[in-house]
Amino acid sequence: MEYEDKAGRPSRPPSPKQNVRKNLDFEPLSTTALILEDRPANLPAKPAEEAQKHRQQYEEMVVQAKKRELKEAQRRKKQLEERCKVEESIGNAVLTWNNEILPNWETMWCSKKVRDLWWQGIPPSVRGKVWSLAIGNELNITHELFDICLARAKERWRSLSTGGSEVENEDAGFSAADREASLELIKLDISRTFPNLCIFQQGGPYHDMLHSILGAYTCYRPDVGYVQGMSFIAAVLILNLDTADAFIAFSNLLNKPCQMAFFRVDHGLMLTYFAAFEVFFEENLPKLFAHFKKNNLTADIYLIDWIFTLYSKSLPLDLACRIWDVFCRDGEEFLFRTALGILKLFEDILTRMDFIHSAQFLTRLPEDLPADEVFAAISTVQMQSRNKKWAQVLSALQKDSREMEKGSPSLRH
Repeated sequence: MEYEDKAGRPSRPPSPKQNVRKNLDFEPLSTTALILEDRPANLPAKPAEEAQKHRQQYEEMVVQAKKRELKEAQRRKKQLEERCKVEESIGNAVLTWNNEILPNWETMWCSKKVRDLWWQGIPPSVRGKVWSLAIGNELNITHELFDICLARAKERWRSLSTGGSEVENEDAGFSAADREASLELIKLDISRTFPNLCIFQQGGPYHDMLHSILGAYTCYRPDVGYVQGMSFIAAVLILNLDTADAFIAFSNLLNKPCQMAFFRVDHGLMLTYFAAFEVFFEENLPKLFAHFKKNNLTADIYLIDWIFTLYSKSLPLDLACRIWDVFCRDGEEFLFRTALGILKLFEDILTRMDFIHSAQFLTRLPEDLPADEVFAAISTVQMQSRNKKWAQVLSALQKDSREMEKGSPSLRH
């Protein structure tokens, strides 16, 4: 009543919770307090045995907590030491590449020392230079030629955007619909190239660069045009080279026999590559090979995407770049050796899967693949069958394909 008189409004009775709080002589601040503090005066005291038991439990909790803290501190220290070790190793490798290998490329690139260093991964700061030298420039493409092709591509884009129907001389035999479809596919694919990085999409820093390289290539090779998968290859090159040099490497890379067979969709040659792959598949992984055969899981189901994008779409980007490192060193053979390494890494899992689950797994590999584990699996793959290496098996199969009508399969001799 007194409160109502002073404040001019009725007072609220205290809540049951507030009544309880008033009856407590203390408020526990933690589980420690609950264990160690005596009970409130309005409750019976703890028996001595119970108090001792609680104290022991608390001491055990403290010991375990200290052990966890020590373990975590040791883990962080180990991580830091490993990071420092990796950084030191990369720094030493950069010096070796810049001071010893690159200035003497022609004489050193095939030495055992360089090949061993190459296998460990090329440092990002020199990766572009090494790739350019390893891929080479058999097509003798110059920066000026890139500028010409790019100018033609831009003119074509303008013509298509204004509804023009001019046909350039080098496009004779290719319909305006085909050219327009190719350019539209480029636009669509750029938006789907490494979407998580957000650097190749519209408005991103590398969007125009990627568009330029792909457009220029359709002018340089109108007989090939643009094929899905090319955008990932060009994007990886852009991340390591400037635009003109990336175009030179891109054009020469796609001119390699394996890439040309796939991008020109030469079915006969593609089947020969798959057949060669299966020779080494059966040699290295007979159990998994038999399981795939039983389930009718053919190599083209998973290999096409891997080969078309050189693993850049299927694997984490840093791991894909390491695959590219050795691919630039060893050529197409390493693409198929990598495929066998991946199959070997997941052999136990795949042998327990049916067709659907195996196909799904191989077309969407885990996103957290450790590079060391993948390369350890690749290193155990033997690219030799009946004393024949990859190139010999592939050549024999190509000859066998040509002579099949005569009934003399050369691979059996």
